[in-house]
Order: sequence, then C-alpha cells, then structure tokens
Amino acid sequence: THETGTWASASPITDGKRVYAFFGSNGLYCITLDGKVLWKKELAPLKMKHGHGEGTSPALHENTLILNCDHEGESYILAIETGTGKELWKKERDEPTSWATPVIAHPKTHPQVIVLGTRAIRSYDLKTGEVLWSCRGLSHNVVASPVFEQGNLYAGSSYDTRAVLAINTVGARGDITDTDHVLWRATHRPPYVPSPLLVKNRLYYLRHYQNILTQRESLTGKVPHPPIRLPGLLNIYASPVAADGKIYISDQQGATLVLDQKTTQPLHLNRIDESINASLAISLNQIFLRGSRHLYCIE
Repeated sequence: THETGTWASASPITDGKRVYAFFGSNGLYCITLDGKVLWKKELAPLKMKHGHGEGTSPALHENTLILNCDHEGESYILAIETGTGKELWKKERDEPTSWATPVIAHPKTHPQVIVLGTRAIRSYDLKTGEVLWSCRGLSHNVVASPVFEQGNLYAGSSYDTRAVLAINTVGARGDITDTDHVLWRATHRPPYVPSPLLVKNRLYYLRHYQNILTQRESLTGKVPHPPIRLPGLLNIYASPVAADGKIYISDQQGATLVLDQKTTQPLHLNRIDESINASLAISLNQIFLRGSRHLYCIE
C-alpha cells in the first residue's frame, strides 16, 4: 500500500485465485491471496486532470485483463494476459482524462470491451482490440461507469454535457450515434461520480453526486415514479447497490439509506462515525463497508 498514489481510487479485481491491483502511475500488480506478488507491469506516469489521481479499475474476462488509461497525455487501452502480465494488445485513444471502468459485454458470443469517453463511447474486440462501434454524446470528465444487461448498455455523465444513453449493442458497427441502436436519451438529473444501478429492467441513478434519485424503465426510458430526494443523505460518491429487494446508498457523511427497490420508498437510515466514499460490497448475507478509518462487515 505504500506505493499507491495519494488520490488513486481504483478498485482491485480478483479471479478467485489472484488479485489484480492498479496503482495508477505506480503500475499494475498481480498478487496471490496470501500477499505474494507474482508479477508487476510498469506503466508510464499518467497526467490526470485536476490532479485527482487514477480512478478507473481493471476489467477481467477469463485470462484477459483490460486497463483503460485516459489522461492528459497519450491515452491508451491495454489488454494483458493474467497469468504472466504479457501485453496482448494496446490501442491509442484520442481521449482526455476519464475515470470510468470498462465493462465486458457479450462474454459468451463475441466478447467486447466497452469504454466511455469524452469524444465517444467505444467498443473494442476483446481478442484483437479492433474498434467495433462508437457513439458520441457524453461530457468531459467522464466518471460514472456504464452498466450492461441483455445486449443493452446504459451510460451517463454530468459536467458540461448532461446525458443518459441507452444503447442496443447487438449487431452494432461503426458510428451509431444517430441510429436506432440508441434506444433513448435523457438530459435530466444524470450521474457524475456515482455509477448507475441496473436491476430487473430498472435503471437507478443519482443526480450529479447529490441526493436526488431517478428511476427509469431500462428499455423505454419512462419514469414510473417521480424522482425523490433521499432523506438523511448529502453528497454521495459511492454507487448504489441492490440486494434482497432493497437498494443501499451511502454518503460522504457516513449515512447509508435503505430503499424499497420497486417503489424507492425509504425503509431505514443507518450511520457510522466516519465518511464513506466507496461503494458497498455484498456477499451472501454480509455487507462490507469501507469507511475512512475502518472496514466494516455487517451481517
């Protein structure tokens, strides 16, 4: 941990045997579950906008690890073999700084990596790095990561351009910005820092990083219930998560609000005596919560 950057906030990812941790300009590490470093890949220093540090996390599919490095220099996306750290392919990206984590789409048929960006959302062939399709419409400072289900991608940004896009990726090729592959667009209350939540054909997202929650039908974009202001919450960096018919949202003041997933009505408000920036992690009947000073397990 002594090698992490001051502002770096990328999350590690695991395949159950090894952990892959991106420490920004300090490189990418492959570590066993008992702490042994198997390999390390050196990376050129990244020049992140506003000095915020690197926030994008690696994406993993079988034996391929994907790392997106958009910054104020020569941006690129990189595919790495998990067992050895060997570079499989590298593609330049005409993009400024972004912090969104790539998503792996169509893993069983034609695996592709979808990456958000200021100039375009792009899909890359997982094996070759070939750009399959692109779609314009997001802002500068892309932070929130996309979500994907049943062939559809949902992405949002809020900065100089406010946008939420629903994209049908099945059969998409080339520039699909003004085609029927874009199922719907919205400009009201899009997310900035927290990523959207997609569960049971419903899309949930927060306005900017404020305590206003919007729910949409994912296929149509319709709003079944008016947006609500979340009681007891203020600034929110953590992304909403769902389990057992409930939605959990934590804020920077240490509060976690529990909502009914269908109606978005508040059920409970819980607090800890420290701030929360990281999203909750849920495993079986346990919730893991990372505060500014402690790691909590709630069962």
